[in-house]
Amino acid sequence: MTERVEIFEVGPRDGLQNEPRPIPTMEKVALVDCLSGAGFARIEVASFVSPKWVPQMADSAEVLSRITRAEGVSYAALVPNLKGLERAIEARADEVAVFVSASEGFSRANLNCSVEESFARIAPVVTGARAAGLKVRGYVSCVTDCPFDGPTSPEQVARVAARLADLGCYEVSLGDTIGQARPETLRPMLEAVMGDLPPELLAGHFHDTGGRALDNIVESLEAGIRVFDAAVGGLGGCPYAPGAEGNVATEAVIARLAELGVETGLDAEIVAQAAGMARDMRSREE
Repeated sequence: MTERVEIFEVGPRDGLQNEPRPIPTMEKVALVDCLSGAGFARIEVASFVSPKWVPQMADSAEVLSRITRAEGVSYAALVPNLKGLERAIEARADEVAVFVSASEGFSRANLNCSVEESFARIAPVVTGARAAGLKVRGYVSCVTDCPFDGPTSPEQVARVAARLADLGCYEVSLGDTIGQARPETLRPMLEAVMGDLPPELLAGHFHDTGGRALDNIVESLEAGIRVFDAAVGGLGGCPYAPGAEGNVATEAVIARLAELGVETGLDAEIVAQAAGMARDMRSREE
């Protein structure tokens, strides 16, 4: 392959949000600042959900105010509702993300509502964000397996992804939330989704619980996807998916893509430095 792939760095948000140790704001800022020099076009750094549910992200506005913004880097924030959107706009997020599940069980556990109700919640968020001049990215959880419902129907994933695009999301990230996807289960899902959406509107988001994340990236590459979410140091997990490991490690994705002759444009040495910082965050005691 002589392709170019973009890695969307999600470590500072999706990676850190479930860490049990309250991580000091300036450690988060230092991580983002390090990542800003690695060549990423997009870094997800904040989440404006209720601090009651995700206390680790309570300082998101302060993180956004303290980072040194690099030219050409879009700093993204996850928002669940209009209140979260208002806070993200005030904090000068460059773009925002909304999230839904492809499975009813996970939606009710994670969002306390049905899939249909979750769309009713995010629709005004997308409208409001676009009116404010912000791009909106959509996340779909449990695209192959759900910890509550079992295997997820590819057709259901396709319906959810298409609805996000119809709402106005410029990109839809397909999430293997509990890290159980395999190329043979991933393939029919991608085929179903791509029956409605071109690969240019899609991204892959893989966790490495089953040790297959890199294989799934290769499978997605062959299907035409050219954007992948990853977290330095393999940060992350999911409180609603017991045993779910972190996101696939950014440094591991860079190495596998390099083996395939695929360029990312990232500075591997800086990414390795950031990965070390991420691992230090995880290893310290509370």
